[in-house]
Amino acid sequence: MTTYTVKQAAQMLHGKQISAVELAQEYLAAIDTKNPALNAYVTLDSERTLAEAQAADTLLASGSAGLLTGIPIAYKDIFCQQGWRTACSSKMLDNFIAPYTATVVQNLLDAGMVTLGRTNMDEFAMGSGNETSFYGATANPWNTAHVPGGSSGGSAAAVAARLAPAALGSDTGGSIRQPASHCGITGIKPTYGIVSRFGMVAYASSFDQAGPMAQTAEDCALLLNAMAGFDERDSTSLERGKEDYTRELSSPLKGLKIGLPKEYFTANNSSDVQAALQAAINLLQAQGAQMVEVSLPQTELSIPAYYVLASAEASTNLSRYDGVRYGHRAAQFGNLDELYSNTRAEGFGSEVKRRIMIGTYVLSHGYYDAYYLKAQKLRRLVANDFQAAFSQCDLILAPTAPTAAPLIGSTENDPVQAYLSDIYTIAVNLAGLPAMSLPAGFSAEGLPIGVQLIGNYFSEAKLLGAAHQMQLNSDWHTKLPE
Repeated sequence: MTTYTVKQAAQMLHGKQISAVELAQEYLAAIDTKNPALNAYVTLDSERTLAEAQAADTLLASGSAGLLTGIPIAYKDIFCQQGWRTACSSKMLDNFIAPYTATVVQNLLDAGMVTLGRTNMDEFAMGSGNETSFYGATANPWNTAHVPGGSSGGSAAAVAARLAPAALGSDTGGSIRQPASHCGITGIKPTYGIVSRFGMVAYASSFDQAGPMAQTAEDCALLLNAMAGFDERDSTSLERGKEDYTRELSSPLKGLKIGLPKEYFTANNSSDVQAALQAAINLLQAQGAQMVEVSLPQTELSIPAYYVLASAEASTNLSRYDGVRYGHRAAQFGNLDELYSNTRAEGFGSEVKRRIMIGTYVLSHGYYDAYYLKAQKLRRLVANDFQAAFSQCDLILAPTAPTAAPLIGSTENDPVQAYLSDIYTIAVNLAGLPAMSLPAGFSAEGLPIGVQLIGNYFSEAKLLGAAHQMQLNSDWHTKLPE
């Protein structure tokens, strides 16, 4: 049962071939067996999971169930759900039980989905390998010596190891797409603002966006249908009509113009990544798509711009963790200042502290104009580059990451190298565009490699349709780790 896609599981449930309780039990048993080696899940509550499954079975029996009723799902440890621990994989929130539920989680609960648990992540979503977690690193199911990517590495590993048919991740600078690539699954980061951020613990508010991770593009479309929508509790939520993100799944690729940005096809990519890109190009051309060379000249400057802006926002957002209201509190302090400093020194890991310090520096008097303001201007130039490219093409094809998944610990003493691994994903977040990663091959070591499709604003249906057509004519997404 645990190898089913979301759509296959839905068909089995609605056909009364399995029950939601049976399906949940199968996944809980698989988690019990495999999770100790992978460390993909950090919070489980089988009693609550089975209670939700029983409720789903009642709906299925009554004939009033929706398409996703009874489907299990895992949530990245950044999404609040009332009564569940939501720790952001940080010591700072290790004892925090959410008193309310994130809108996107509530939307999926209302659709009848069953919560499996919370998945491991880089602490406060700051990292590219799922190694900064307070609960320890997550291992890549394809080779446990390698990282699964980050920061949504636990969600990606859970789906790849078939410990969940789908999972929710968040993408601030590539945190859905990069782990999806490294784990051989499909993941989409929607246009900024179409999925509510209410109840999603903030890292960098003008970048963060929730998105689905699953085996196939079709599954992601089904999940996005339930997730997206306006939320008055989120000031960045876009007030738009509901869409059917499955509407272009059957659209042929003939005549579609695919942009190939010359700045993304460089010698920095490993030979394995180049081979996967060429395989994707060949697949698209065989279905009638037309390749067009485009340029994104600000690509190299997107990394410094992102880390200035995201760190500045992190510095502000994480100032609320002071030991006074909730979360970790230092046991020893002599005055209020010591309470703040001791609590934050004990509660935050080294990568989080690094980004808070960078952010505080670039926002400080005398440096604001030199760094923060300049980075904001560059952000606009990056967005303009994409609009110029989309005047020549419908979608953009690019690598998701320059290499396959690196070894655990390989960038421990070189954070800049870890930052550079996000070079192909960050610009999308600067511009607020939708983009997705889908499997396109394997490295010589047998590690998955993904390619990235990037669309213009609100083109999720077109992205998912193109990816679905690619997956109908390939089998990379069907492969399972040993």
